[in-house]
Amino acid sequence: MGTSGPLVLKSLREQVYDHLRLLMTHGEIQPGSFINQDELASRLGVSRTPLRDALLQLEAEGFVAILPRRGVRVRPLTLEDIRHLYELIGALEGTAVLAAFPKLGEAEIRTLNGLNAEMKSAVLADDFDLYYDRNLAFHDVFLDRCENELLVRIVRIQKQRLYDWPRRQGLVKDWELASLEEHAALVRLVARGDARAAADHLRDVHWSFGVQEPFIHRYYFGEAVEASP
Repeated sequence: MGTSGPLVLKSLREQVYDHLRLLMTHGEIQPGSFINQDELASRLGVSRTPLRDALLQLEAEGFVAILPRRGVRVRPLTLEDIRHLYELIGALEGTAVLAAFPKLGEAEIRTLNGLNAEMKSAVLADDFDLYYDRNLAFHDVFLDRCENELLVRIVRIQKQRLYDWPRRQGLVKDWELASLEEHAALVRLVARGDARAAADHLRDVHWSFGVQEPFIHRYYFGEAVEASP
């Protein structure tokens, strides 16, 4: 008779947190809205304590704001928020690729190229969900090989703020195609063994707010802006 590993049970706070994030991702709790804690606790069948604890975690991560005497408001994602998130993620992913670089060999390069090819097919097929999944997996190739667990956790949480606010389903094809070219350039730098250039490329191109700003306006706000000369 075989044995299984230990059963991992989530705390009630963690379950409530996961449920709230799912509601945000699916747009059932909208940015700018206030959360009715009594109604939500009743709907979930929990006391106010695990709900309060989950909301405190969401506040620490930037998803909500707890306002004295007013309640809990889901924070809208502003252009300034996006600018700061790009700066943060770019700096951290650059650090992550430097840390992971000794572990990025031929197998990882093949994986990166394969994921980039799948992303291109997804864009051409208008398959947003596949593109979204493979894009995260591409970056996870080096994040998974970075031993700084706190850094990786922060990056993934902040990406959730960018991508799941709530999750948008439309592609901005020229942005996605440009991103694929940036991915390909990153893979070439990894294959060349140039760790510093790979880190700089992530920070100064792929996660550069200035470089990506015209696409950001279109994707998040439905606005067209002129690219900087």
